[in-house]
Amino acid sequence: MEFSTGLGWTRLPLAAAFIFGAVLSAQAQIIPPFSPPPGAIVPDDDEAEVAETPPDVNDTDVLKGIDVDKLDWSQLAIDAGTLNDIITAKKRAKAAANSGMNWSSNANADGSSAVTVKQSVSSFWDTRIGADMTVTKEPTTMSELLAQKAENGGNLPQSSGSAWAAATAPGAGAIWDKTAVEARVDPGSEQSKLGASLTKSVPLSSDYSLTLQNGYSVNQQGTTALPGVGGHITRNYETDQSARVTITDTGTSITAGQTMSTSDDKWLRKVGAEQKLFDNVTVSGSVGETSQGAINKSLTAGFKKSW
Repeated sequence: MEFSTGLGWTRLPLAAAFIFGAVLSAQAQIIPPFSPPPGAIVPDDDEAEVAETPPDVNDTDVLKGIDVDKLDWSQLAIDAGTLNDIITAKKRAKAAANSGMNWSSNANADGSSAVTVKQSVSSFWDTRIGADMTVTKEPTTMSELLAQKAENGGNLPQSSGSAWAAATAPGAGAIWDKTAVEARVDPGSEQSKLGASLTKSVPLSSDYSLTLQNGYSVNQQGTTALPGVGGHITRNYETDQSARVTITDTGTSITAGQTMSTSDDKWLRKVGAEQKLFDNVTVSGSVGETSQGAINKSLTAGFKKSW
């Protein structure tokens, strides 16, 4: 398909001549901003600039007393690798300055408070230490004292807590992406746990992703025998496998997994789903098998916010 105008190719030279003549006539009508009178001496451009900006006698000479020939200009020759090292060092210094101890507290329905404290120990492998504590509320009246004793079999509830240490390390190439190690000790109940998990994330599409996780842990109950004090230790080994599919657009995730321990000696399967309603509010439900053969069902809603 071809398009043509009504002027035709023969009229283009006439139009060009008309435009060129209009431009020349417009330039001839422009009045110069300054016209020197006849016989006046017009200074050169360089002389005019010198006359307009006379030197100030009060200006400080920054190079006074400095031998320019002895300056080490090689300090300015910084390659990209050195510049990246400087930026990385500044980021590490900033992270170390912000790696203070963090405290958080949440009130429970029974009046106690769940207190968590954690601190970053090292940026290498993202090493952290902390403690999770349950602090009971001291009764202020006799009625509160009697109510707390009635709920706990005639005894006052005691505060409890556990100390933990965790580290997150990279994976091993294409086999898994992340390795997490955690150790926890609860002196009150004489329990300790050492566990590790391997995680692999696989993007299915732009809206779906799959996360595979294998976990291994050792749970110990009791204390080690000391001189003059008898001890009894029971260990339980546990492994779990799970697959999680996440839908990015809807905020929905579906999980299927199974666990087995030396105390159960069989696989216990579990499926669950989690839905994000709006910011910081989620609803989750799960159905799983138990070692007694019954089905365990749960439906929970949670609110989480960090500041």
